[in-house]
Amino acid sequence: MRAKSGFTLVEILIVVVILGILAAIVIPQFTDASTDAKVSSMKSDLQTARSQIELYKIQHNDVLPGQGTGGATFVQSMTGYTDVDGTVKAAPGAGVYGPYLQKIPTNPWNGFDTVREGGAAAPANTEGWRFDTTTGEFQADDNAEHALW
Repeated sequence: MRAKSGFTLVEILIVVVILGILAAIVIPQFTDASTDAKVSSMKSDLQTARSQIELYKIQHNDVLPGQGTGGATFVQSMTGYTDVDGTVKAAPGAGVYGPYLQKIPTNPWNGFDTVREGGAAAPANTEGWRFDTTTGEFQADDNAEHALW
């Protein structure tokens, strides 16, 4: 007589239970890794933008981006070429600075890459970033605590 080969129902159930336990342990770690990656990306983007805003101020006689007499917006000032007065120029040359950012980064929490300029508070989470034209603060435009980093 030949013995049957294969797994019994009990053996299969034990394997399924073990896999379920392992999944319950591992899945929350992946969720935390995703959040940690967003936090890291946000901090890096904020640090880069803030340092480039400071460089702009140094090269433009202590005037904030978008506040010069040339009429350029914050985005134009940071992603384009400008002269010392803040006038947008088509190409680099003598007395022309920038670009300070290749592009405005995308806010990892809300997916926007736009910048709201102004000093007054407005509803949060409608743009990617906020730039306070009075103080020069650059922050995330969302309603979480990381907006203040």
